[in-house]
Amino acid sequence: MPPPGQVRLPDWDALKLRVRSLISNHRVMVFSKSYCPFCRKVKDLFHSLGVEYSALELDKIDEGPSIQEVLLELTGQRTVPNVFVNGTHVGGCDQTFQAYHSGLLQKLLGDGKGEETEAYDYDLIVIGGGSGGLACSKEAATLGKKVMVLDYVVPTPLGTTWGLGGTCVNVGCIPKKLMHQAALLGQALQDSRKFGWEYDQQVKHNWETMVEAIQNHIGSLNWGYRVALREKTVTYLNAYGEFVGSHKIKATNRKGQETFYTAQAFVIATGERPRYLGIPGDKEYCITSDDLFSLPYCPGKTLVVGASYVALECAGFLAGLGLDVTVMVRSILLRGFDQEMAERAGAYMETHGVKFIKKFVPIEVIKLEDGMPGRLKVVAKSTEGLQIIEEEYNTVLIAVGRDACTKNIGLDKIGVKINEKNGKIPVNDEEQTIVPYVYAVGDILEGKLELTPVAIQAGKLLARRLFGGSSIKCDYINVPTTVFTPLEYGCCGLPEERAVEQLGQENIEVYHTLFWPLEWTIPSRDNNTCYAKVICNKLDKNRVIGFHVLGPNAGEITQGFAAAIKCGITKELLNETIGIHPTCAEVFTTMDITKSSGKDITQSGC
Repeated sequence: MPPPGQVRLPDWDALKLRVRSLISNHRVMVFSKSYCPFCRKVKDLFHSLGVEYSALELDKIDEGPSIQEVLLELTGQRTVPNVFVNGTHVGGCDQTFQAYHSGLLQKLLGDGKGEETEAYDYDLIVIGGGSGGLACSKEAATLGKKVMVLDYVVPTPLGTTWGLGGTCVNVGCIPKKLMHQAALLGQALQDSRKFGWEYDQQVKHNWETMVEAIQNHIGSLNWGYRVALREKTVTYLNAYGEFVGSHKIKATNRKGQETFYTAQAFVIATGERPRYLGIPGDKEYCITSDDLFSLPYCPGKTLVVGASYVALECAGFLAGLGLDVTVMVRSILLRGFDQEMAERAGAYMETHGVKFIKKFVPIEVIKLEDGMPGRLKVVAKSTEGLQIIEEEYNTVLIAVGRDACTKNIGLDKIGVKINEKNGKIPVNDEEQTIVPYVYAVGDILEGKLELTPVAIQAGKLLARRLFGGSSIKCDYINVPTTVFTPLEYGCCGLPEERAVEQLGQENIEVYHTLFWPLEWTIPSRDNNTCYAKVICNKLDKNRVIGFHVLGPNAGEITQGFAAAIKCGITKELLNETIGIHPTCAEVFTTMDITKSSGKDITQSGC
């Protein structure tokens, strides 16, 4: 029957017969509209599977609306795409992909009696054993799927390599924070005398002792990851994964032996590696953060090239350990972060022993002497003129950014597109690439945050969508982070520049203050260097859209406020929150000076 209230058209029965005939006479029948992105997604899926389909574009024919009414009567679904396989109604886009990931679609594509057209070796193969890849693989295994993880660390130009766990565990967050802590302990030793601690022994730092302790800890983490995969019955291969065809990869181990595997779905989680400068001597004589944390000798007088968070963090803790450190900066500090906060973090470093050479870039690195460390000469030129400078260092650390490890894993063979400049992979809001059975998570995603907890969250949620019937997607908005410079910088939400760009200066209010941690008052150091500000949207009840703090334990402070920002906290609610005294975080409950007022924010007490 036609829908209630509609007059039966003379050809209604003929139309029903036509629709039934289309469904029964085609292995795959897709009722579609040519402009519909969900229809394109479904057709791309069948194309990627090598399955022929018939598509009727309802927007191209006069009877299109009437056919949709027939489909509503037959299936209860009026919307497109409306998919039928071997006469069975599958449904729309989401239902078709759910059927694909559950294996039902493959069964329907057989003879219609439950036989699959192809048996894959695995339900899921993850390429990359970092935070995102491990989280995704373990979650998929928990959901009862057969999962393989391939992880292979290509050695650095100096031969450095490491174990399972990815950048964060081996050459990123974990060793970075521990070396930062080593530097903070040095400052605490200096402060302790003012608190009454007396000691006569000569205090000095032993680089080798620190590195050995940190590497032992990392080794225990590597082992823990392997055990966790084994407990989840995830197959782990220390091999380099490369696509060789549809649903098929080649795995090459350290001995060059090749094996081949197929999977229903793939997740690319290969992460990034440091970018080099492309100048004479960079790969031969310089190191990156991939080498620093396991360096078997103290680096001595060090030049850090770059102004990324990696550059400033490494420069900060090296200086905190007592080394002579210089940072060479092409343009601005911490690109992408709030620039007022970045400049304040840099200024603190400069007053605590880190030298900055601004608006210069290296053009050549020359080895003068072998050793551990040796001696290098760096030739650099001005970015604003013809001036050339030369200086000698023991170590040159390059930290000018990172590129995704995607260019040599066969993505071109299966049609996955990448950004040729940085190797990043464009995906939709479900981390799906242009090839329907291939997904990606972590630092390699185009336009997404390069943060370990983000990769972990995205990996878990992806596995649940693929194999657990979930529809929850990763939220990339208002993600908190901290830069572990000597004076830590924590933030969540928008930098001030972006808030102005999005809303206009007249529609935001910035509350700010300097503060002096109580712990710093007795040693009488660094008053009016710690800084906090919140950016509020005047058009939305002064809702907090940007949170920024520069001070000790900034990460611990930011984490809690990030939860409040997720909940939509306003300036009024911050004012109504009772602070914990005496802490640094309490300044966010007492801020009453706006930038627009021009009032003085310097503090005279704690």
